[in-house]
Amino acid sequence: MAQQVVRWLTAASFAAVGVLHFTHAHVFLLMMPPWLPWHLELVWLSGAFEILGAVGLLVPRTRRVAAWGLLALLVAVFPANVHMAVAGVELPVDALPQSEAGRWIRLPFQLVIAAQVAFAGLWRPPTRGVAGPDDGDSPP
Repeated sequence: MAQQVVRWLTAASFAAVGVLHFTHAHVFLLMMPPWLPWHLELVWLSGAFEILGAVGLLVPRTRRVAAWGLLALLVAVFPANVHMAVAGVELPVDALPQSEAGRWIRLPFQLVIAAQVAFAGLWRPPTRGVAGPDDGDSPP
């Protein structure tokens, strides 16, 4: 039950943030390290992958692949989080921490998000030899 709740919350979070990559791209552009090319295209691409990963977490056949994809995405966007902390980038968003400490705390918090994704899409409870109902994670 807890895993299903975390799965739905994780999917909703990634879907919402993914949509924001399209509706508020200007916010995400501020996070882009200057050494990366194609800033707007990468913002859109990461937003699309967030949405696809969110949907994939909710589909039993694609859940594990989606979780691995979201974990890879978290690694791929980590340089933007580092750039935000190092360069002192302030985002025009009231809901995010704007202090220097807040920007640095954001970095290890990515591990919390990664653990959430792993729990939602990769973790399987131990079976202990008792057959139970299939939750759709097992291959056919």
